Amino acid sequence: MSTTFPVPGRRPVLWGTAVGVVVLGLLAWWLLPLGDEPPTGKVVFSTGTSRGVYEEYGEHLRSALAKDMPGLKVELRSSAGSQENVRRVADGEADFTIAAADAVQSYELKNPAKADQLRGVARLYDDYVQLVVADDSKITSVADLRHKRVATGLKDSGVQLIAERVLRAAGIDPHKDITPVSAGIDNGPDLLRDGTVDAFFWSGGLPTKGLSGLAKKWAFRFIPIDGKLVGKLHSEGEASRYYRTTNMPESAYPSVQRGATVATIAVSNLLVTRKDMDPRLTEWVTRTVIKSRDRIGERVHSAQLVDLRTAIYTDPLALHEGARRYYRSVKP
Repeated sequence: MSTTFPVPGRRPVLWGTAVGVVVLGLLAWWLLPLGDEPPTGKVVFSTGTSRGVYEEYGEHLRSALAKDMPGLKVELRSSAGSQENVRRVADGEADFTIAAADAVQSYELKNPAKADQLRGVARLYDDYVQLVVADDSKITSVADLRHKRVATGLKDSGVQLIAERVLRAAGIDPHKDITPVSAGIDNGPDLLRDGTVDAFFWSGGLPTKGLSGLAKKWAFRFIPIDGKLVGKLHSEGEASRYYRTTNMPESAYPSVQRGATVATIAVSNLLVTRKDMDPRLTEWVTRTVIKSRDRIGERVHSAQLVDLRTAIYTDPLALHEGARRYYRSVKP
């Protein structure tokens, strides 16, 4: 688009040089308010499990929102993860949430009428699938999980969704060929450490606090998820198309990876709301998400990957009108 969209509440100021105009423009969209007064009221933000990135990001985003909109109360509600988060927003139990794109697509396929009310606010950061075993385990591949006790995520979590798909791609029935254990990042590491499970799946931003903490007191390693499995996932179509082959960088968990990358799967996370959410409020929320990236990123490493250039790509969801207004207002 070549049209420049004006931002409500801002008056143009003419400077004597082109440099002055550019500087003023940058200051305007980063610092000035999007209206005469910040929105007020209350919103519910559905996050995730304890020790997970969704919860951590939600807490820091709430602090950033409080600075920009002191009259807005943000209530955080923990959840099992992506699948529950999407359902909550669609049902009106929450106003904003974070969810992985595959979980959003899966919900759309099962609940087309309700999903039609969902809208994207921003593409945030990627989740990485992390399959964890004890350092002395004999398990070296996904195929080796057959007949093992495996934590496949909490019910209605994004972890459960992707773990079961990975297992099926490896020829393993997640309900018959393993002993599935419902556990998340809050208790999965402890179950692995005490021998209750032989492996556990986690899908989250890098690094995840629950695994960083485990690395300080116990030796574990990651099982690679190779490109062949991803290829099989892609052949299924539908929500599996949101998975991509990648490598977990060696810097994610240095003491565990010891300079080596790990082949795995990544899927993008989206900030989600409903179509009927107030456009002005959503515009302010979008602005805070982008503006607070560096500040939140100092505490939540994944947040450093939030980028204005990619934030608008919220597939499979259409952008909310308020988010669209913001992105148009900052378009060069």
